[in-house]
Amino acid sequence: MIENKHIEYKEKVTQDFEREVVAFLNSNEGGAVYFGINKFRKIVGLNDIDQDQLLIKDRLKNNILPSCMGLFDLIVEKKEDKDVIKLIVAGGYEKPYYIKKYGLSEKGAFIRVGSSSEPMPTRQIEQLFSKRIRNSIATIKSPKKRLQFQQLHIYYQSIGKKLNDQFAHNLELLNEDGDYNYLSYLVNDINTISVKVARYQGLSRVNLVESNEYGYESIIKATYQVLEKLNIENRTLTEITSTTRKEQRLWNAIALREAVINAMEKQPYNGY
Repeated sequence: MIENKHIEYKEKVTQDFEREVVAFLNSNEGGAVYFGINKFRKIVGLNDIDQDQLLIKDRLKNNILPSCMGLFDLIVEKKEDKDVIKLIVAGGYEKPYYIKKYGLSEKGAFIRVGSSSEPMPTRQIEQLFSKRIRNSIATIKSPKKRLQFQQLHIYYQSIGKKLNDQFAHNLELLNEDGDYNYLSYLVNDINTISVKVARYQGLSRVNLVESNEYGYESIIKATYQVLEKLNIENRTLTEITSTTRKEQRLWNAIALREAVINAMEKQPYNGY
């Protein structure tokens, strides 16, 4: 069998085989990686089959997020009297999967295109992640039963609307059993979630200048506090010429606001 959408050959346990596994996890059908067979389908075998199995398991356990434990199986096969490992990977249910050290980005997330594993486009990453978060926080039960939503009421009043008695149902704050879900816990007045905002000198995260933490309350109020802090930091620069006076802020205020809101939507319970 030649390499295709569902089959990948590796002469040995390579330094980057995780990208093929991630691509299979991000597919619906999954696939198989054969170790001990080169790209020309020649069977070369593996010298230490037991050590290679342990290495593969360890790297899959520690290098891929979300956890793919339970989504793969290792089978040792004899081909032409040589040992070959067949790694069977199922399509995951917590897409997108990605390589931990590269994060949730085009460098860390992959999809299978024909017989190769290609970087997943940013738009697809965002769509899959948003779907996963919506599904999870809607089903996870709130860690607290008694919740208060004063901040939510204040927010709706500020936009000229009013919450009725059915707001929890209308806003999907209940799970299938009718209990408060994790989303309700996030928007209620008191929780254990915080949001950290840090300012660094330069373009790298080496020289920390200032760090602030907001939260432990409704994510709505925490979002406003983050926006207020960034608005203060978004200084106005002035350029004076012989004929005009030009003023421009460091960052586009609208784009900055949308970036913060999108970040809060995508990472609502990881202490983003």
